[in-house]
Amino acid sequence: MTDSGRHQPALRLTRVDLDALPSYVPGRSPADLARELGLPEAIKLASNEVPYGPLPGVVEAVTEAITTSHRYPDMGVVALRDALAQRYGVDADRIATGCGSVALAEHLVRATCLPGDEVLYSWRSFEAYPIIVATSGATSVRVPNDAGYGHDLAAMAAAVTDRTRVIFVCNPNNPTGTAVRRAELDRFLDAVPDDVLVVIDEAYREFVTDPEVPDGLDYLDRPNVAVLRTLSKAWGLAGLRMGWLVAQPVVAAAIRKVATPFSSSTAAQAGALAALTQVAEMERRCALVVAERDRVTEALRKFVPEVPTSQANFVWLPLGERAVAFGKACEARGVIVRPFAGDGVRVTIGTPAENDAFLAAAEAALA
Repeated sequence: MTDSGRHQPALRLTRVDLDALPSYVPGRSPADLARELGLPEAIKLASNEVPYGPLPGVVEAVTEAITTSHRYPDMGVVALRDALAQRYGVDADRIATGCGSVALAEHLVRATCLPGDEVLYSWRSFEAYPIIVATSGATSVRVPNDAGYGHDLAAMAAAVTDRTRVIFVCNPNNPTGTAVRRAELDRFLDAVPDDVLVVIDEAYREFVTDPEVPDGLDYLDRPNVAVLRTLSKAWGLAGLRMGWLVAQPVVAAAIRKVATPFSSSTAAQAGALAALTQVAEMERRCALVVAERDRVTEALRKFVPEVPTSQANFVWLPLGERAVAFGKACEARGVIVRPFAGDGVRVTIGTPAENDAFLAAAEAALA
């Protein structure tokens, strides 16, 4: 390139509409914050991870799998799909896997939508939904949360048009932790046209304790329902990334067709298979999280009475315009939380000691 060429205005090489799209925000590095504050360590309660380490057998399975890392993984993920099918009582041809449930959400939109088609979801909900929809060339339709920070399913049903192709129902909802109950979900599914795919996103299903919150797998007799799950949260595989989907065989086959080839690594498949043998330990850890979730919620309501009941492994503080300032105040005390500007703050449930540190920071910021 000539010197003059370097100073010419750059040609636009990417889509203009992406300029208005927010980037997905990962949790801040606790090591970076600790260095900044001069602390021995900082606490990260921003990414909805479970704090108890890999389940027994996972490290050994992954270590063994790495010895074949010069070979491609099983693109069909056959062993894991069979294991999931056996555990959850569904046919393997109804299962697709991906790099976390977020990747499967992206594949679903890619497999169902053309430019101009609409994807409907509650807002605020999972922050990846707008990114997924925009990068697929579809159009987002956001329906505001109800007064309790959950899905307004009646308003969502009313927002369906002849261009609606997909509806995401995040249950429990990320980031507010609220959950849709069976009767309202039944009414909603009855109201949605049969040619609209309803995706019940259940990344946090294992933390649900309300018996009135339905298991999405109970709705698989409806042809237009798909269910998303992940092994990143309760099963402790956030760093390996393995999600799965259950839908009608034709939908699952389409998802497998549009997925990036070989995107489920050998290590992730091995870790997932090992984790699935540890159901009792997974449930024990979830019970610890739930007990702490209830304790943290009760403590926070002394300062923020509007904190909703959570069915996930995090709690929501509806602080509105105070959200960012609260997040900064917590970071100043070595605790990383996840503020959503203008809406609220999501706080992951950690160990009892981590939660105590957060509650002390929260009291200092709110009292």
